[in-house]
Amino acid sequence: MAVQSKHTDRMYVMMGIVILIAITFLGRLFFIQVLDDSYRLSAENNVLRYQIEFPARGLIYDRNGELLVYNEAAYDLMIIPRQAKDIDTASLCQILDMSREQFVKKMNDAKAYSWRKATVFQKQISGVTYANLQEKLYRMNGFFVQKRTLRKYPQPIAAHLLGYVGEANQMKLESDSYYKKGDYVGISGLEKSYEKELRGSKGIKVVMVDVFNREKGGYKEGKYDTSAVAGKSITSSIDTKLQAYGESLMQNKTGAIVALEPATGEILALISGPTFDPNLLVGRVRSKNYNLLLKDTMKPLFNRALMSEQNPPGSTFKLINALIGQQVGVLNENTTYRCPRGYISGNFRMGCHNHRSPLNLRESIQHSCNAYYGNVFRNIIDYTGKPWEGFEIWRNHVISFGLGTKFNTDLPVEYSGSVPTAKFYDKYYGEHRWKSLTIISMAIGQGELGTTPLQLANMTAAIANRGFYYRPHLVKAIDGQPITNRFTEKQMTTINREYFIPVVDGMEMVFQQGGTGYRSRLDSLSMCGKTGTAQNPHGEDHSIFICFAPKDNPKIALAVFVENGGGGSKYAAPMASLMVEKYLRDTISRPAFEQFILDANLITNPPQKQE
Repeated sequence: MAVQSKHTDRMYVMMGIVILIAITFLGRLFFIQVLDDSYRLSAENNVLRYQIEFPARGLIYDRNGELLVYNEAAYDLMIIPRQAKDIDTASLCQILDMSREQFVKKMNDAKAYSWRKATVFQKQISGVTYANLQEKLYRMNGFFVQKRTLRKYPQPIAAHLLGYVGEANQMKLESDSYYKKGDYVGISGLEKSYEKELRGSKGIKVVMVDVFNREKGGYKEGKYDTSAVAGKSITSSIDTKLQAYGESLMQNKTGAIVALEPATGEILALISGPTFDPNLLVGRVRSKNYNLLLKDTMKPLFNRALMSEQNPPGSTFKLINALIGQQVGVLNENTTYRCPRGYISGNFRMGCHNHRSPLNLRESIQHSCNAYYGNVFRNIIDYTGKPWEGFEIWRNHVISFGLGTKFNTDLPVEYSGSVPTAKFYDKYYGEHRWKSLTIISMAIGQGELGTTPLQLANMTAAIANRGFYYRPHLVKAIDGQPITNRFTEKQMTTINREYFIPVVDGMEMVFQQGGTGYRSRLDSLSMCGKTGTAQNPHGEDHSIFICFAPKDNPKIALAVFVENGGGGSKYAAPMASLMVEKYLRDTISRPAFEQFILDANLITNPPQKQE
């Protein structure tokens, strides 16, 4: 009986296990077939298509709400190679204006990427092509159309600062899982710097298709769809009118114009010449046009405003030496120096133009006297008794104006320029085997100094503010929310505020009788400026001018750099004066003066260097 009881217990245990297993399987089947749709979706994949819903890229406006960049509908023809069977190749090639050889290559490329994943077969087809394709798409198994957007520019301006959008390369695909083959990404300018804000978020739409590849509507009333989220709109700091006007002045010239709002550091205009129409880098012609621009000997793709860093600031730099000289105590507003047509030390002579003599600090700026600043610079470097120590003190003051460094702006490419160190000269001449006279050319902004037009504009803004600046930047707000980041932090120079007073006065006198900018004066408006000439061993010197206006509570500060333009008063000063008038008055009161600049062609008719 005991043995029978044991067998009975075992039987019940085995039955219990079988029943438990059965219940588990039945429960799992119920979950799969009734509660969970994922397996049903997998089974139905042969009649379902997962379409990426691309978001509309964020719009870009100027500071006054004028549209700079918007979107236009475009269409990509997609293919899933494993579904591509019994295709009417001839008809498809005719619609797409494509040879059979091109068709075969595109098909092989798609197969090489993936047999099962959708990939772009023909990108950015026109609305007309799309309409013709829709009528015959049911005969093109494995093909479907995906809607996208293209960037459009209502005005052909601001190409360098806005940037452009292109297909994501392999490096981008590997570094960011958000992007898939055929996706578009910001390549340069604001499009690149603010890519995450502008791109938005993709969505997915699940649609049913019949055996003829025709869409039959959404699956499960959109239960598994996710909506695309449009990119954020950006309000830039650019003034469209000023930008367009600056580009017209720079027509047929090589150089750059950068205009800032001193109180905020916002970039009002950023012009690099020659420039190009940003619409050239949109759509299917982008690659062709990009290669043409790349091969252009005038280098229109090169952003001279931020990347041209080897040119010296010329006499505009005398302002910095005037400020440093006061700060270290070797100069005051009443200090005078004679000018015997140049700075002379032993057998060394640094020439100067003809003007009255002697001059005080204010007058030295008005007349741009080389002899005056030869004396000032030498006294700065030598005042400690050790030139290398005096030089480093001088250099630290220079750096505080943003020269020789990157501002970390909101543009992806920016060069630092150059302000040499004492170690640089130790290496070149031998340790402590150099003196102030060795590097005297930096007294007048020459020698080893290199600046970008952006840095010169910022230097001007710092002087206009009497000792501080904000990092130059291009964005005011994102989705209507003002920026609160590094661009709103005040950057202080190392110069006391009171030392700016005689310098600013001298800059105002530049536009008075006898001043180097007198020809570019603007009646009833107090402008402050400084001419500069960058020496050029390869041809005519470069023309430079910096200025701000009005003198008190300035609204605009700018730098103009015209390659091969000669002295600063010839082209750069008139262009700066016109830019100021356009911005502050929205009109031009000197049409003949303006026409002279508009007619000037320094590319096909460059001036000859005067010996």
